[in-house]
Amino acid sequence: MTWVAVLLALAGLPARAADADLALVMAIDVSGSIDPGEYRLQHEGIARALENPAVLSAIAGGPHAAIDATVMEWSDRDKQVVIVPWMRISDKASGAAFAAKVRAAHRTSNGLTAIGDALLAAAATFKTLPDHPTRRVIDLSGDGMANIGPKPADVRDALVAQGISVNGLAILQNEPWLSTYYDQNVIGGQGSFLLDVQNYDTFAQAMQEKLINEIAALPAHRKRIGRARGPAESASISNLTQMQ
Repeated sequence: MTWVAVLLALAGLPARAADADLALVMAIDVSGSIDPGEYRLQHEGIARALENPAVLSAIAGGPHAAIDATVMEWSDRDKQVVIVPWMRISDKASGAAFAAKVRAAHRTSNGLTAIGDALLAAAATFKTLPDHPTRRVIDLSGDGMANIGPKPADVRDALVAQGISVNGLAILQNEPWLSTYYDQNVIGGQGSFLLDVQNYDTFAQAMQEKLINEIAALPAHRKRIGRARGPAESASISNLTQMQ
């Protein structure tokens, strides 16, 4: 093959996307314990966070000034569905476009709570990325412990060994002890952290704070973001307590 032919062949290949600072899978619990109102609050929380100036400022402050994000719903062992495919977020317009897709999504399942399978499915989505992000993070939110499928801790450990970090957002409305469970069985990896939310009404602000911490990649190996105890006390989210 001549050099001309090689150049022509390369010209026909799709352009490789520029690298992003973060590839983030937001994995949302849609198991049977989530009622329609709670479902909408989770989605609206993500949408508002990606429209928030503070979150967009954190994205703009990164070396590549961009992140890749996707949203996946999960419940039972075979119930993991990507409702927003990978999108590049780098400015107000792209953040608004992502938020619009989140709001337009419809519930995909209503089963048991298979956290281990959810983590595996979330990790598999990284294989479809067109670029090579600096960091890969799974952001798993839920309101209950796993009751079916592989042990979350075993899956978490395998993903951490691959360089994937897992952060958790534990909604304590139904199971007040869930924070300890997530801390021991779900979160892990470099910079991993857990955020506790007392109820769904504080989910939007919690997601905003969580995204800022994920995007900024704060240096602590593991930290807990202050618990939101209800609408009147949601400002307490901003208090950070280091965990050793």
